[in-house]
Amino acid sequence: MQGRLVAAVAFAVLITALATESPLLLRLAYILWGSLALAAALTWSSLRWLEIERHTRARRAEVGGLAEETLRIRNTGWLPKLWIEVRDASDLPGHRAGRVVNALGRGQVRSWAVRTRCVRRGMYTLGPMTLVGGDPLGLFESRRALDQTAPFIVYPMTFPLDAIELPSGFLGGGQVIRRRAHFATANVRSVRLYQPGDALSRIHWPTTARRRELFTKEFELDPVADFWILLDLHRDVQVGDAEPEIESAEMSAPWLEPPSAFTLPASTEEYAIAAAASLARRFLDDGKAVGLITHAQRRIIIRPDRGERQQHKLLSTLSIARATGAHGLSDVLSTESGEFTRNTMLVVVTPAPTLRWIDGLRALRHRGVRSFVVLVDGATFGAGSSIQAATAALASYSIPARIVRNGEDIGASLSGRMRD
Repeated sequence: MQGRLVAAVAFAVLITALATESPLLLRLAYILWGSLALAAALTWSSLRWLEIERHTRARRAEVGGLAEETLRIRNTGWLPKLWIEVRDASDLPGHRAGRVVNALGRGQVRSWAVRTRCVRRGMYTLGPMTLVGGDPLGLFESRRALDQTAPFIVYPMTFPLDAIELPSGFLGGGQVIRRRAHFATANVRSVRLYQPGDALSRIHWPTTARRRELFTKEFELDPVADFWILLDLHRDVQVGDAEPEIESAEMSAPWLEPPSAFTLPASTEEYAIAAAASLARRFLDDGKAVGLITHAQRRIIIRPDRGERQQHKLLSTLSIARATGAHGLSDVLSTESGEFTRNTMLVVVTPAPTLRWIDGLRALRHRGVRSFVVLVDGATFGAGSSIQAATAALASYSIPARIVRNGEDIGASLSGRMRD
């Protein structure tokens, strides 16, 4: 706009100078048109011969963790760049990667690091970027779009469950089946002297070093074949606001705050998802096969599996899940009961204070499906109903339960010995 105004003035001065034959106006017209030509040339060259790189340290983080990036811009041309504005269109909340780079000389490189506290779980995109340049007088502006983008995922916050007792102890007949297994399982029964034909991967090296003889591990069967996590995301039982305070992500130095300083939004949705994610990670770390069922924006079923790939699948699904489900927990249990086979463990995470769904757990127990419940106490979030009746009913039916309350550490609430 300013360039057009100056061009209009220069044109008017030139016409007037030619009409009046005034030397002063003619010189002024030359100066104006020369300035316009120089400004246009500088603007044209301002975004040429530039290289920009974007390096992301990791493409995933947890809520409360940091997203870290390094951006680098290089001038490969002969002319210096007076100023370059880097505009970033990333949708990660609070992520501010844009900068204004001044006086970038020939062959020079300028880099800067961006660290952003992740405050909201979800799938995001880093980029695209737009480079904006111009002349020193601000008469013209040039733009260059960089369409390259990269995905970034923010997992739900998880809590360490070091002291939790795995649910295999709830099954009748002891914690594990005391019978030698001819294949490797998650439970080591004992060690014995090495015999020809034993796999080298089964050698128990601490005992071997202590006894100075080869000892091999013997395994026993785990009666719990699969772990199913059933997450209740029915919209009618949720309490609290799941949207975090984004201002916390815009602090000048978010990396100075430890992750433990970040707190979850006061919402049963966020607490339930964090509890489910923490349990899934712990069970997978212990070599269990873990699956997930939830009716959120849609019906989601991830069948049990082991390993890091399954962990990424579960946490990625939980990162985008929202409490918008139209079906209550009792209906979900009835619909999905066919997925649960004998000797599976069902972990129910719910803020529902009603009792109807507990009858579904009793029916599953008759089929050999054992369960335990994580109750998110909606009353502690400001407006929910009391879960005392549900807690009493679970106790009367010998269904173990844990209670998660607003403001309490989820890891501490879930850890410890669960009793029938």
